[in-house]
Amino acid sequence: MSDEPELELAADFVGVPDEFQRLWVPHRMVYIEAGPEPHVADCPFCYAPTRPDEKTLIVHRGKTAYALLNLFPYNSGHLLVCPYRHIAMYDEATEEEVAEIGAITQTAMRVLRDVAHCDGFNLGMNQGAIAGAGVGGHLHQHIVPRWGGDANFLPIIAKTKALPQLLGEMRQTIALGWPQT
Repeated sequence: MSDEPELELAADFVGVPDEFQRLWVPHRMVYIEAGPEPHVADCPFCYAPTRPDEKTLIVHRGKTAYALLNLFPYNSGHLLVCPYRHIAMYDEATEEEVAEIGAITQTAMRVLRDVAHCDGFNLGMNQGAIAGAGVGGHLHQHIVPRWGGDANFLPIIAKTKALPQLLGEMRQTIALGWPQT
């Protein structure tokens, strides 16, 4: 028998409670693996309008901007409003683009209120990657429908974390990347 401690496997802890609930989101690994500038060469907001609406979740096309469902929503019905032009910041938008983004946002809110019966909205734009924009190079506004009692501030209030990769996989990834001595 060896005196070395036995390796603990993440699978051994499934169902063992602690103060955090974990929300496993392995589909988000695509963003982590893409690195700090994942959409430099291939902008999803430039690509989406070139495809059929059903394939890219576009719900409305305007003259200078369009609305589509967020592929990784915070809530059901989470929409994005994007100009067709590839611009990064709101102050780069033309007056026509600003007006249409606003008009599409208002219409989207009305539609969501009607079909989803939401109680409120979070609206926002993260300007640039440093401010939290997942696609920092292409301006987009979030329209997140909200209901009384829906999830909010997961780690702070609900003690829930979103983890994009299983612990065993993360451990293996780190171990394989560790410099050999």
